[in-house]
Amino acid sequence: MALNAARHLTAISASAPSTPRLRMEPTGARRTLLDGGWWPRSTDPFAELPGLVLAIDKLRGPVTQLVLSADGWDEHPPRLGVAGRVLRLGYFTSQPVALLTALCDNGDRVDLLVVSPDTEASVADAAMVRAATIKNVVHAQHIFTAGAGHSRGTDIGSEEVWETDGGRLRAPSKTAGR
Repeated sequence: MALNAARHLTAISASAPSTPRLRMEPTGARRTLLDGGWWPRSTDPFAELPGLVLAIDKLRGPVTQLVLSADGWDEHPPRLGVAGRVLRLGYFTSQPVALLTALCDNGDRVDLLVVSPDTEASVADAAMVRAATIKNVVHAQHIFTAGAGHSRGTDIGSEEVWETDGGRLRAPSKTAGR
């Protein structure tokens, strides 16, 4: 009986929600791989999630559920009280640590890159900018290995991703330019 009761507990943060370090694709385009990036200050869900939820509420509609990585958080509360409502939280080992999915009551889905709290500021900012770019073709778990820390424009890493998906760049022809 105690285990069943624990599954239905709703966690409520004792402190006011913090302002999240969040960048989101501004148009709300539906054909993006990621909708943006979020850089939490810690791995404490009670401190970090309420502010994020309120920010997403303003941009995309009220959040009803969050899908998180089981490995990315200090604790795993099943429910979280935010702004007078209760959100369901799902923690999955199959969810990449670098990805958070928010489901909204209007049917919208928001996929965010989650930047580790200990990431250096310039690298974190570049990764969030890339994740919030409509032309981004890199999945959350590959943003950092695809060169997000560099500032070479919005197509950073697109060739690298294409090559790892089975394609290959052609070598220049020896007769080109003759």
